[in-house]
Amino acid sequence: MTADLVLRNARVMTCSDDALGMIDHGAVAIRGEQIVWVGSDADAPDAAIVEDLHGALVTPGLVDCHTHAIFAGDRANEFAMRARGATYLEIAAAGGGIAATLGPTRAATDDQLVRLLDQRLRAARAGGTTTIEVKSGYDLTLDGELRLLRCVRASTSGVRVVPTLLVHLVPPERNADRDAYVREVCTTLVPRAADDKLAASVDIYCDEGAYTLAEARAVLGAAKAAGLATRAHVGQFADLGGAELLAELGALSGDHLEQVSDAGIAAMAASGVVAVMLPGACVQLRLPVPPVAKFRAAKVPMAIATDLNPGSSYCETLGVQLWLATTHFGMTVEEAWLGVTRHGARAVGLANDAGVIRAGVRADLVTWTTSEPGEVPYRYGANLVGRVWIAGIDMTAK
Repeated sequence: MTADLVLRNARVMTCSDDALGMIDHGAVAIRGEQIVWVGSDADAPDAAIVEDLHGALVTPGLVDCHTHAIFAGDRANEFAMRARGATYLEIAAAGGGIAATLGPTRAATDDQLVRLLDQRLRAARAGGTTTIEVKSGYDLTLDGELRLLRCVRASTSGVRVVPTLLVHLVPPERNADRDAYVREVCTTLVPRAADDKLAASVDIYCDEGAYTLAEARAVLGAAKAAGLATRAHVGQFADLGGAELLAELGALSGDHLEQVSDAGIAAMAASGVVAVMLPGACVQLRLPVPPVAKFRAAKVPMAIATDLNPGSSYCETLGVQLWLATTHFGMTVEEAWLGVTRHGARAVGLANDAGVIRAGVRADLVTWTTSEPGEVPYRYGANLVGRVWIAGIDMTAK
């Protein structure tokens, strides 16, 4: 075998099973867009280019499986209100929250939205993210949500983008005919997103102050009928039974989960639904920590994401989330790394082509300026990324 590139003399974190799968004195071979070999340095194949990494850590490209990265404006004023003690729901009742992002996002041009999105995605890439999920959700009109998804598709950041149609809230102007709006989402918005191949999945915010369990069932049922994967924001503020619904539907993930019952956890475990931890939002909103120990005991796979959004977690990179997960959430270093690699990929439906280092997988890799996995969350204030490859291309200087 001859490869285009071999990265040798490295500590390779394969994440090829439910452990980090470390190979000391390891090597990775790339040909074209794919990894074609991984193993001991002594057995590495010939290559046109061979790079000695001098013992540096090599990991899969990071997967950020939950973001709201396309929006205009910011809500720094709400951050100040929260610092004075206002709650999320109090801020929303005062005209803040998601509603405060609607105006700037609706007013922005397509070019402005794509430019803002790409700025955020390039920042994410600099922190080691090579695959990122991006939700719509900050327009709330049917045509506006489809426009946001078209802008997501227009991204030129180089990061692999997994688009999600987010059914976020009922728009204020449709509160008087809420049932009709939900029907339009099911019969028009979801099928159009599927027909135009604008989304890989549908997410709905099923929680106190958002959509009811019955509404979530209708919307996610429409998604399944349209051939789209399903997921949901559940249990951030109240447990409405969303975890059980997601398990019933065979969803990819349940996200937030600060409030979830033992029955919900058992259902997720039985159905293989990924629990997506969003520590940035949890900490900023001063919410209770999700029941990590119970997820662990039930063998529910746990992913970690930034929840990049203008209101509760304006963070583009996963390093600080690794730190919060291993300190505030009590996850182990191994669990945290799997959360931003193997399990993050599973949460976005890419279990076979992202988040692992093995032959046949797309060559998304990160080299680090350390050999120790624990040093990345330990030094959360420093970016220890060395270089980033996406589909075999070195993106570091791009």
